[in-house]
Amino acid sequence: MRNFDCAVIGTGPAGHKAIIQAAKLGKKVVAIERNAVLGGTSVNTGTIPSKALREAVLYLTGSNRRTYFGDNFRPKHNITIADLIFFSQQVIHNELQVIRDQFDRNNVELIWGKAHFEGPNLLQIERPEENELVMADKFVIAVGTRPARPESVPFNDRTIVCSDSLLKMQELPKSMIIVGGGVIGVEYACMLSTLGVRIILVEARPELLEFLDREIVEALQYQMRQLNITLRLGEKVSKIEENAQSGLVEARLESGKLLQSATLLYAVGRQGNAASLALDNIGVEFDSRGRLKVNEMFQTTLPHIYAAGDVIGFPALASTSMEQGRLAACHAFDKPCNSVPELFPYGIYSVPEISMVGQTEKQLTDAGVPYEAGVASYKEVARGQLLGDNIGMLKLLIHQQTRRLLGVHAIGTGATELIHIGQAVMAFNGTIDYFINSVFNYPTLAEAYKVAALNGSNKLAHV
Repeated sequence: MRNFDCAVIGTGPAGHKAIIQAAKLGKKVVAIERNAVLGGTSVNTGTIPSKALREAVLYLTGSNRRTYFGDNFRPKHNITIADLIFFSQQVIHNELQVIRDQFDRNNVELIWGKAHFEGPNLLQIERPEENELVMADKFVIAVGTRPARPESVPFNDRTIVCSDSLLKMQELPKSMIIVGGGVIGVEYACMLSTLGVRIILVEARPELLEFLDREIVEALQYQMRQLNITLRLGEKVSKIEENAQSGLVEARLESGKLLQSATLLYAVGRQGNAASLALDNIGVEFDSRGRLKVNEMFQTTLPHIYAAGDVIGFPALASTSMEQGRLAACHAFDKPCNSVPELFPYGIYSVPEISMVGQTEKQLTDAGVPYEAGVASYKEVARGQLLGDNIGMLKLLIHQQTRRLLGVHAIGTGATELIHIGQAVMAFNGTIDYFINSVFNYPTLAEAYKVAALNGSNKLAHV
């Protein structure tokens, strides 16, 4: 039996950063991975493959250059799944190599196998050929989630798929019903529609992505309809089945409507993987969705056992998971650290992409905060014209009395990069005068900050 200062279960974004942080603190660290590859869902079936797929789609279809070259512009005709997977695999391979190199450089012990708790400080790791016991002083659970696959949905991983099996499809379908209008459903709806797949998106709530600013979501929904995506909002699916005669997948809605398509992607929720850890052996509870409850320092009910990433629930983003893993490792070994969760940015890789940081108009209104909005269209800045992006928009939410920046919301090319300028200013309690008095490179999308700040300032001055 081997002993370690820290054992981290899972090597996705949260686990990866917890492992490296603990190692940088001079601790003896073991990383335990049950899958055949490192990186977890993020690298293998989630963030990296889907974003690589998106970049390949935009490049091969030329959709982001049609403003200049016409609606029929297409660098490659007859795009195949093989074209898209080739691009994705190059990126995935590079990410896997980066993680492995970091483990090697920091003397991290890597054990392949499925771990579960035998005691508060004891793990058993199961492998086909043998089992191994590992002792540790501290633990970080970063086992992530998997797509929800309810028994009522007849998955066959061919015509009825989840977000994992979608990436294994052998050919592009002509049509698809997507059940679930969350981040995953919206991103795949946009990507596949850009490729020419006829998409019907069904969402039980009246609007998509409720945590985002409503004006931004309205703009997204308009653009999705421009991509010929049919939105069925406020509709619930009562039954899914494959018609043996027609070969089509049918989704019956509670309203009585019958939807038909060649394929169906079920993207409603994800299930945490905590149940696989035998946590009942040590008295750590998890909910019905396999998620762990933690305190503000990411400790479970046993203080030496931490949890981070998707397995603890919202926001379940790769970026926030990385920070949670780092913070958990710091706290475990008494390393002072700070976190500013109210400034965590959100990025949605739809077409067009969306990003935000800070508060939304609804949140400010509900809190009774007096604010004004300053808006800049990409059409107003030369870089937007050069990119052929006529739909992009940046919105700043500004305190009416102090002129402090309270929130930043963007839709359009580079939105997920652009958001970090506003994030930095908010971190220092900055005002919009920073943007007004600063000079930005020309032509850049960053100029939109100055345009939006001037727009907001003029409104405050009633000009």
